[in-house]
Amino acid sequence: MSMKRQNFIRLALTYLVILIMFVIILYPLAWIIGSSFNPGQSLSGSSIIPKNATLAHYKELFNIDKSNYVFWYINSLKVSILTMVFTVIFVSLTAYSFSRYRFVGRKNGLLTFLVLQMIPNFAALIAIYILATLTHLIDTHLGLICVYVGGQIPMNTWLMKGYLDTIPKELDESAKIDGAGHLRIFMQIIMPLAKPIIAVVALFSFIAPFGDFIIASILLRTPQNYTLAVGLYDLVAKQFGAEFTTFAAGAVLIAVPIAILFLSFQRYFVSGLTAGGTKG
Repeated sequence: MSMKRQNFIRLALTYLVILIMFVIILYPLAWIIGSSFNPGQSLSGSSIIPKNATLAHYKELFNIDKSNYVFWYINSLKVSILTMVFTVIFVSLTAYSFSRYRFVGRKNGLLTFLVLQMIPNFAALIAIYILATLTHLIDTHLGLICVYVGGQIPMNTWLMKGYLDTIPKELDESAKIDGAGHLRIFMQIIMPLAKPIIAVVALFSFIAPFGDFIIASILLRTPQNYTLAVGLYDLVAKQFGAEFTTFAAGAVLIAVPIAILFLSFQRYFVSGLTAGGTKG
């Protein structure tokens, strides 16, 4: 077999794999979008391309008299944005400390973070619930944010530390010679150079709480305090009158802030991930 034919076969197989993966990803997405425009509330008669497309489900979601969707959306944005902000702040400080300083317990601390990132938050649901009850944080967004931020710190600390290790320490030493203190070095030298990994951490810490259901369903009790995942589940969990097409419309709108954030940080995303995984 000639080299030219071999290259053609490899290229054809590559495109075939990409096409199969594209169909696997696109098919459920097309179904959920198509279902959101189908009339009625049942999925049994829904189709990817609806015959009588309607925006009624989207209008119903934003009708405050009939739906709490607007409150759920605002709650999710509030929880996710605050989680993202606090996570970036705490992770930046923690990762910088582990990357630049040598202190007693540093190795054990990193090892503890490595173990903690292997354990998901929902594995400690009972402990989280009891702690939230004792601190009177049940049915509050503050309690939810605290749990999310705490769960984000171990993994993202390792990720950011790996990136900060690639920034030459000579920059710190030069700044110290010029009279710069630790805080100034951190704020004016290290953080501007760490924008790619900060963007990655920000994106991860926004997406996780925005789509979380398990922890939010344990801590939140009042319908108006629900986040999107809990509220949308409530639409399809009813014994009678489950609103599947309205659920589909609400699910489609979830992607909007995530897509905007991803497109805003896209230029940093690949470089931040690859550099963060090179050293640790």
